Amino acid sequence: MNSNDIKVMSLARLLDRRSARYSAWRWLTAAVLGHLVVSIVHGVAHSEAQVPLSRAANFFVFSVILAGPLVGLALASFSERIGSWVIAVTMASALVFGCVNHFVLAGPDHVSQVAERWRPIFTTTAALLAAIEGLASALAVRIARGRQIAP
Repeated sequence: MNSNDIKVMSLARLLDRRSARYSAWRWLTAAVLGHLVVSIVHGVAHSEAQVPLSRAANFFVFSVILAGPLVGLALASFSERIGSWVIAVTMASALVFGCVNHFVLAGPDHVSQVAERWRPIFTTTAALLAAIEGLASALAVRIARGRQIAP
């Protein structure tokens, strides 16, 4: 193997890594935007089923769950690592908040307590949010830590 072959192989590996990182960011961006859409639908179900949230819970929902991942995407244009950590932390926080309130603690926000008419959409969106938040936080951590992601 001559030096030109080695250079071509090195360039191909570098392009593969860039392509994999680009792909990972596309998936993460899709997850963040999908999370926003599902959160809005879940919020409508909350409102229509008359499931109240405390002032503190509302603040958490709007600042961490809704705005946090979007802020992370915006920050990623300046610093990929900082942006992905913001997404990882906010999505993980949203996952814990949602799982505890929708599936663990007994209360008006528990899926079994929601008005029967709205229970299917409320439960479905709560489960979708948990899945998206878990996957997005894991992917964001992998990106933030600079781990190799297969193309």
